[in-house]
Amino acid sequence: MTHTASTEMPANAEAAPGPPPLPLDVVAAFLDAHGIGAGPVRAERIGDGQSNLTYAIRRGETTAVLRRGPRPPLPRSTHDMVREARVQQFVAAHGVPVPRILAVCDDESLLGVPFYVMEHLDGLVITDTVPAALSAIDERRRSSEELVDLLVALHTVPVDGDDARGLGRPDGYLKRQVARFASLWDTVSDRDLPLVAELAGRLGARIPSPQRASLLHGDYRLGNVMFVADAPARVRALLDWEMSTLGDPLADVGYLMAMYADPDAPPTVMQLTPVTREPGYLTRHEIAERYAAGSGADLAELGWYEALALWKSAVFCEAIHTRWRRGERPGDRFGPQLTAGVPALLEAASAALGR
Repeated sequence: MTHTASTEMPANAEAAPGPPPLPLDVVAAFLDAHGIGAGPVRAERIGDGQSNLTYAIRRGETTAVLRRGPRPPLPRSTHDMVREARVQQFVAAHGVPVPRILAVCDDESLLGVPFYVMEHLDGLVITDTVPAALSAIDERRRSSEELVDLLVALHTVPVDGDDARGLGRPDGYLKRQVARFASLWDTVSDRDLPLVAELAGRLGARIPSPQRASLLHGDYRLGNVMFVADAPARVRALLDWEMSTLGDPLADVGYLMAMYADPDAPPTVMQLTPVTREPGYLTRHEIAERYAAGSGADLAELGWYEALALWKSAVFCEAIHTRWRRGERPGDRFGPQLTAGVPALLEAASAALGR
């Protein structure tokens, strides 16, 4: 869906069924304490996330976005709202366009988990259709050029200062990623897919030497970039920093390539913005060339990074598939696609690694 969007997802997204885990009187008191709006609070669940929850908070003439983690016992490390807010404050200080953080709460007594409030932004997010303002051939090309140039800019943010302390451990990042996801498979799957272990061995046997360290977004794709609402295409904000860390910047590039729909590449369940197969958008090859020209990076091992992203995607998609098969995700329309979708991701990873 292409839309005028709020900070996380379309403003017209349906609210989650049932009462939201958001006591409005508590939220109102917190907003009062931080001078955010006045009067009664209205909250609407936005986005389709199954873990971290995002709400449009409307109060008089003020609209903001509240983002909170899920209720325990889900692991805190993957839903650290205080850290997520801190990363956005860090990159904003270095010129990366992100929503402005208005308030952060690490007091779990209020909502049961930490949360933060950020500004609400309007703009265009490209997913399965192209917004009229960005539909001309020149605007399609400019949109994908902006996507690459933003990633180059993100990877130039300095990470050796005190303000980056605690955002991640770049040394050994790739090795830890391979080891971690290899260990996860038996805990998330009851299927016999030998290619998982085979790929773990192949990836682990030829881990590239990072050319440098940078801040990684972790989920860098066109669907997480908001554009201003009119032409020419210009980035409004980079969204969804849940997976950010410090590490090898080519991990972001490989992920972008793996998630990017290209007319010369077979589709996968992780290509969430299929319109980039249409005329005007950069191809994967052109994306790689533009990133290399802008960053000076050597992309000789890009196939390895793309394979890593596809293999990791297969592992976490298998977790969703297993929960769906066990009846833990009733009504889920994504789970059934993963019966064949996970093996297809593994085959795509093998092909990328072969390149």
